[in-house]
Amino acid sequence: MKMPEMSPRDFYQVNALHAFGLFASSAEMRFERLTRLAKRLFNVPVAFVSLVDAHRQWLPSKPDHAAAARHAVLPRAATTDELLVVPDTVLDERFQDHPLMGDASVRFYAGCPICVGNGDQLGTLCLIDNQPRAFSDDDQALLRDLAKMAEQELFAMELATVDELTRVPNRRGFEAMAEQALSLCKRLDKPVSLFYFDLDLFKQINDRFGHAEGDRALQDFSAILTRSFRQSDIIGRLGGDEFAVLLPNTSQQQADVALRFLDKTIRQHNRGSKRGYKLHYSVGYVGSNASAGQPAQSVGELMQRADACMYENKKQHARHSAGVFAMLLALLLPAQRKYRL
Repeated sequence: MKMPEMSPRDFYQVNALHAFGLFASSAEMRFERLTRLAKRLFNVPVAFVSLVDAHRQWLPSKPDHAAAARHAVLPRAATTDELLVVPDTVLDERFQDHPLMGDASVRFYAGCPICVGNGDQLGTLCLIDNQPRAFSDDDQALLRDLAKMAEQELFAMELATVDELTRVPNRRGFEAMAEQALSLCKRLDKPVSLFYFDLDLFKQINDRFGHAEGDRALQDFSAILTRSFRQSDIIGRLGGDEFAVLLPNTSQQQADVALRFLDKTIRQHNRGSKRGYKLHYSVGYVGSNASAGQPAQSVGELMQRADACMYENKKQHARHSAGVFAMLLALLLPAQRKYRL
């Protein structure tokens, strides 16, 4: 029943919380006011928000008198729209072998799901008391109202850190998450790779096919990035047609493999696309590896260097396109002269 401590490897596997740029420290500050209010309204010694994802559960709002709860897998409601109320944990079989029972003061438990916009449960607002108690319909309605407040906090965080069009982190969300990952990799002496992408000919797509189709191109490219890279990699739309991907614990050789896979996926998309245009991109790469004498002080520094590399790549694409056009023109001109004669 007891969950292990969160390891560096676990850090890279955060999924649901990743989408909102939520980490334990920031979430704790967000929900501290809410849990204080819950304790006051229900007159319970412990109230906290338990955040969950597919792999683990942790409690950023720390219980005051039930330290065991911080390491326990708490029972969850059968569906995401119902409360779980346990008037007396001693009489409930779900708590018989539960780590919470190591603290004799845990006799009452109530939890209300906290859901995100698509209906997925991201966490639970929990109450714990040191004695059995009843939980009336009014109590349940009040707990639901508080859980809605938590959902509003999450929604506000989403608006601040997630790009509305592509549903990946925006620049603010990307930089926050990437800074966390970079800091951890530096402490563990692990390499970091960063790609900076820019969609080529994006203005032409907007001009020829309209801005709605331009939005579709951005959504398609974002979806391809999400499918092509690992769940542990951090993908963000920096603005306009610019994207970035930070790959923790990834060497340049491994990053090259990832980029080749992305290029293959783009080609497959272009072959099957019937939109009247193809997706092309320019990319800049930089790496950070303290042990190899290539440390980076910040994500901003990495992005600045990668951006410069991306523009060099874009210039090469432009020169190549100009060369191809000149070659075609040279082939056509003799034929035109012959026709005129």
